[in-house]
Amino acid sequence: MAGETFRIGVDVGGTYTDLVAADAQGRLTVVKTPSTPADPTTGVMTAIRLAAERLDLSVGELLGACQLFVHGTTIATNTLLTRRGAKVGLLTTAGFRDWLAIRRGMRENPWAHREPNPEPLVPRHLRLGVPGRLDAEGRELEPLDFGAIEAACASFAAEGVEAVAICFLHAYRNPDHERAAAAKLRECLPGIPISLSSEIAAVVGEYERGGTAVMNAYLAPKVTAYLRAMAASLAEAGLTPPLLLLQSNGGAAPVDQVADQPVRLLLSGPAAGVGALDQVAASLGVDDLIAMEIGGTSCDVTLMAERRVELIDQQIIEGHHLALPTVDIHTVGAGGGTIAHAVAGSLSAGPDGAGARPGPAAYGLGGTQATITDALVVLGRLRPGPQAGGAVTLDAALAREAIQREIAGPLGLSVERAAAGMVAVMEQNLLHAVERMSIERGRDPRGFTLVAAGGAGPMHGSAVARRLGMKDLCLPRLAGAFCALGLLTADLRRDFGVALLLPLEGASTLEANLAALAARAAAVLGDSGFEGAALELEPSLDLRYRGQQWDVRVTLGRGPDSFSLNAIALRAKFEAAHQRLYGHIQPDGAIEITGLRVSGVGRFATPKTAAQASMTDAPKPSGHREVWLGDAAAPVLLPIYDGSALAPGPSLTGPLIIEEATTTLLIDGPDRVALHPSGLYRVTLA
Repeated sequence: MAGETFRIGVDVGGTYTDLVAADAQGRLTVVKTPSTPADPTTGVMTAIRLAAERLDLSVGELLGACQLFVHGTTIATNTLLTRRGAKVGLLTTAGFRDWLAIRRGMRENPWAHREPNPEPLVPRHLRLGVPGRLDAEGRELEPLDFGAIEAACASFAAEGVEAVAICFLHAYRNPDHERAAAAKLRECLPGIPISLSSEIAAVVGEYERGGTAVMNAYLAPKVTAYLRAMAASLAEAGLTPPLLLLQSNGGAAPVDQVADQPVRLLLSGPAAGVGALDQVAASLGVDDLIAMEIGGTSCDVTLMAERRVELIDQQIIEGHHLALPTVDIHTVGAGGGTIAHAVAGSLSAGPDGAGARPGPAAYGLGGTQATITDALVVLGRLRPGPQAGGAVTLDAALAREAIQREIAGPLGLSVERAAAGMVAVMEQNLLHAVERMSIERGRDPRGFTLVAAGGAGPMHGSAVARRLGMKDLCLPRLAGAFCALGLLTADLRRDFGVALLLPLEGASTLEANLAALAARAAAVLGDSGFEGAALELEPSLDLRYRGQQWDVRVTLGRGPDSFSLNAIALRAKFEAAHQRLYGHIQPDGAIEITGLRVSGVGRFATPKTAAQASMTDAPKPSGHREVWLGDAAAPVLLPIYDGSALAPGPSLTGPLIIEEATTTLLIDGPDRVALHPSGLYRVTLA
């Protein structure tokens, strides 16, 4: 391997840390190792060491030959979910310190009237108001009171505050007061991270803008320390290029651009699947895909229409609003480690999971609750013994014991019937998740190809696609490392925007503003060496009917012509999107522009894909196993194929099972399966 170069993608999930290393010829080395939630750096370095061993290299040689290292991480998400962030102080306009608790004054689910909202990330006694006021146009009505800021600093110091967020009224129009307050805070509280709402999320609405700044402050001490320690560890071990981190918008950024704004990493892990989905679309020549990426803890559903995955600016994570561009992903608690419950004679699955440790009962690591993995082992769909390259070993007796004790016994069912019920309930949850991203967005899933990925995805893809009436299913050979694979093709991305309010008829007057945003994006990406054809700028506008509460984003395309704003063309684009989303338009309705945006993308060279030899003879099964399918009263004998022995060529007809290195594929009906030269199993559903 001397003289070889590599691209490396590492995705840290809730259960496994996945690494994919690609050499210059496109040959892939895949590693799965259990995650180490207490110290994710340990899991990453372990994965690198295992990859180096498989390539017969030292860690220093592997990292020294690495040209691109992209890291997807869940540390920001986990810090928020487990409420283990910093002690935060909030500086806001006098008289307005309670907006964080009041929220929007409405419930996400109006029927859950007894369910409390999550506790604010900043308690009331640490939310301090200071005099100083701007009007809606950003003009100063009252000067900032620096004496009050000094008093707030003293209070924060006495309370042991570890980070401070600042959110003043109308700072999205004029950030001067926030910047002046930050300067005084840095003078009084040296070394304390400070998050400005006008820099983190310059949008209208104190709750969304300020809440995002508060989240950033809450994450900053822990996440920033991890990012810098990870970058230092890799550099010390031999990595020369800068460590790139995948952001929630699906694009990568160097550590020095993200470390102070870790809130941009809240969907880092799931967003990595966008790059892999784009690879699938390019390989198959298909523009409309729905990805269902199922890991050990959760399922992330993403929709790609016309080769585009939508970005949204209003994401809710554990009840907290995030006002930053994020890939439109719907996540449900449904994975291999999802725990089933039998309560009052009924069966449920999730959303809680067993995690990496103790994990499912079948892992033999001390887990006692019945999980979906245990059910799949009992049903014969998963083979007992070593899995994922030896990362875990499945024990059928332990799985059976857990289901009997937790589910079958309480419900008066056989173990197999209980296991089948567990799987059916989870697959119904998966079905609803796909419907949420397709039907509820005005898309008919029957016109899409379902990509069932993640270590557990190919086990459930056939059943979910069939229930949705879909005809085409794609099961990646490396489904268990899908997100890590997507990191290899991640591009650099930065998003810039400005909030405003203007009638659509005045659109042409905003072309200079749009050009200024484009110049900012080009300058930031230019600092990383992207220019010419490697630099893409994509403008978009936020539009709404006058009096409407929610905006609709309209993307204008790519290239110089897309920066020309024509009111007639914009109305047509807006009404087409509004009709699809809501089922109606207002032909004569007044339309307002509420925001301008420019996304800058720096394109890396497309990596090569290793060619695969084809086979002419029909493959032979490596064995047979009794498997329970659906709600059958008895098991059936299914052929089992060794995925490593399969190559593009003749198709197979199900039902059957294919065992791959990172996943197991279940084809539960008389469907036709063929391996595509790109390493994707294409399934035509009967």
